[in-house]
Amino acid sequence: MTAASHIDDLAGFVTASPSSYHAAAEVARRLADAGFTEQVETEPWQPEGARYVVRDGAVIAWRTPAKVDGPVGFAVVGAHTDSPGFKLKPQASAFAYGWSQAAMEVYGGPLLNSWLDREFGLAGRVVTRSGEVRLVRTGPWLRIPQVAPHLDRSVNDNLHLDRQVHLKPVYGTGSVDLLAAVAGLLDMHVDEIDGHDLFAAVTEGPAVIGLGNEFLASARLDNLSSVHAGLVGLLAAEPSDQIQVLACFDHEEIGSDTRSGAAGPFLETVLARTADALGWGTDGLARAIASSFLVSADAGHALHPNYPQLHDPDHRPIANAGPLLKVNANQRYTTEGPSAARWLRVCRAAGVPIQPFVSNNAVPCGSTIGPITATRLGIASVDVGVPLLSMHSARELVGVQDTRWLAQALEAFYAGSDLGTR
Repeated sequence: MTAASHIDDLAGFVTASPSSYHAAAEVARRLADAGFTEQVETEPWQPEGARYVVRDGAVIAWRTPAKVDGPVGFAVVGAHTDSPGFKLKPQASAFAYGWSQAAMEVYGGPLLNSWLDREFGLAGRVVTRSGEVRLVRTGPWLRIPQVAPHLDRSVNDNLHLDRQVHLKPVYGTGSVDLLAAVAGLLDMHVDEIDGHDLFAAVTEGPAVIGLGNEFLASARLDNLSSVHAGLVGLLAAEPSDQIQVLACFDHEEIGSDTRSGAAGPFLETVLARTADALGWGTDGLARAIASSFLVSADAGHALHPNYPQLHDPDHRPIANAGPLLKVNANQRYTTEGPSAARWLRVCRAAGVPIQPFVSNNAVPCGSTIGPITATRLGIASVDVGVPLLSMHSARELVGVQDTRWLAQALEAFYAGSDLGTR
């Protein structure tokens, strides 16, 4: 796949995935098209072949070797399907001074000002009285209007956004019930909706930009860039001697402490049920985990040319120079000497350049699902990802080459190009 075709496919994937629930559904759709079979959690476990299981906004897929004589390792790529932004409150509509406004709660740590004066919609799921879960997405219904400088002369010098007061989008005049409008898209009455998880969703499509078409500007690159790369790598890789696993978790942006987050039991349950169905037993599962490896794939920071002082002076990754190898002495990332060396073997085999990333000592370092998963499972792991500008913005920026390189490296990892050693 060329860089151009890969970026077009990533753009299509992001467009199909305005919420974590849509992302899980799109991953599942592509897996099914590639011959993977859905595993329902309430049914007996079938470990053979290529399978996937969806839990809310998360999805885990695995492919078992044609012949498994005993415990083998799991080759796991982990990523997350959610992005920071806003979630609709239970009482969705508010009416003030002649305007209809959406009542929204901040989800995670978005770059708040990036949502000002930007048209966006809602996307997520609703639950009906009968218990049916239905996905829904709207058009550009909402906008958070910025105050004009004529009314606040300090706005360009000292912007402060009160999360309760200043971030209520307008969507109409008079008294228009927002949830009723959502119900209308589903051909139902609002009284039929008993629950909902609806998030702000950028409606402007991804765009390749720059003088040389070097960049992709898009919503949700953190972390759909990694979900997509893992999926592409898994589908392109030949079966290996290990069980190939793609784990796309939800709720990373709010700490992962949920049933579908990395701190929850989802991945552990899938691995344990697979091992049990293969007849490995408790000791066999422990042996498999000991020979397994996790690539935690999550977007990282490119050097910001307007704020170079915020970056480590000796580690300055840029766009289109390769995916990041993310290192932190305090284990905010899981990379250590053996896991770094293993990832370098993978990238050399794939012909993919890498860029080490280390935070400035004076700037707090973020984290990923890597430490969480390693702590829960005791699995050896490494943290990687593509470099972004404008991380946590409503619209982020990535180099078009880096996303393809990450997918190529993950394909090589799944194929066992690291020679199975650590």
